[in-house]
Amino acid sequence: MKNQMKNPISLLFIALAVSVYAQKVDLARMDRDIEVAENALQTLIKQQFVSQRMFFPLEIEGSYQEGFGVTFRLPPDYTTPMAISFSGDNDNIVILDGNAAGGGVWQYTGRERHDRARVEIQEDAIRLKEKAKAANRRINLDSMRNDYNLKVIEAAKNFILDYNELLSQLAPNERIMITNQGDQPRMWVNRYFSSPKRSHISVDALKSDLLQFKQGKLTREQMLAKIAVVNTESVDAPEPDLELLSSIFNRLYRSDLSKTYFTDNSIYYERLKNFGAVYYMKVYSSNQRDMFKYSMPTLKLDDLDQATRDKKVKELYPAFEKELKENMIEYGRTLKSLNDDEQLIVNVKLTRCDDCGIPYSIEASVKASVLKEHASGKLSKEAAVSKVVIKKGPIQ
Repeated sequence: MKNQMKNPISLLFIALAVSVYAQKVDLARMDRDIEVAENALQTLIKQQFVSQRMFFPLEIEGSYQEGFGVTFRLPPDYTTPMAISFSGDNDNIVILDGNAAGGGVWQYTGRERHDRARVEIQEDAIRLKEKAKAANRRINLDSMRNDYNLKVIEAAKNFILDYNELLSQLAPNERIMITNQGDQPRMWVNRYFSSPKRSHISVDALKSDLLQFKQGKLTREQMLAKIAVVNTESVDAPEPDLELLSSIFNRLYRSDLSKTYFTDNSIYYERLKNFGAVYYMKVYSSNQRDMFKYSMPTLKLDDLDQATRDKKVKELYPAFEKELKENMIEYGRTLKSLNDDEQLIVNVKLTRCDDCGIPYSIEASVKASVLKEHASGKLSKEAAVSKVVIKKGPIQ
């Protein structure tokens, strides 16, 4: 009798679940859930460092994209923890930035605290009386960063396993992702810190797998195996094909060639080991002539008021997204240095248009194997374009 009742009950549960997920997401509630989840994730990460003398800014930003799920963005790797050491009879406090591989140091001299506190940046060495003691105290910064990354990944896994129900509105085909990859290039880091390598962390899992874990159909170990983890670093060796693609994108999106949005800035890229290449773009739609008038060079329009400009910006977005995918396939096939399982990713920070319904940013990605199949003629352009994945940021 119990077995006879089990199937109808299971079917009823599935039907109810499908009905719930089919309903439109309550965005106000989703925003609230994300804020609570941000706090929980922040706490879990900080708990990983509770026994160490470390401090670091940890602002986590979560966003929801229908069809994809919730993404939590951590601070990039140039804001990793700082380690504090105390030295000498004068209570010198030496603070080492976790990314300063060459020895960038902040030093506070305790003996002067009664007169005036001074903080100075030291680029090449730790200015202590006894250099031998300083050398003995020197921290392996690469090791510290690796340790930091592993602890963040551990906290992210625990969050996904134990606190995913905070995001109760996610559909089974959506996911939870935690990453330190933003939509901004990190080229400026080397200008201020000696940090030749930058890390990329990503941890994500499907809600459908988490539902099976909740129902006891997966053990904790089985669920952990289903969590996708990326922990890699940038590669600074120049690769001509990646440089060439950057140059092509720079030309394609100038205002005289683009038919949608345009860029005035260089398009940077990062090569991430065993992951792929990430390009960063910032695009614009118009130039402001004065307080009330705009020009849109790609449309050859001038003297537009705010309302007309915003209307045109909104109308251009679908064409921009379509063109971006086509350009990735058309020109991405020139890439030779990516392995089949690596990706070409383009991060775009979009033109500002308040209340226009377009996202702040988008991330377009495609497997290198798709680019190679298209280049060899095995895959049509239309089929290849359909394999480009678009992930949208929050709506403006």
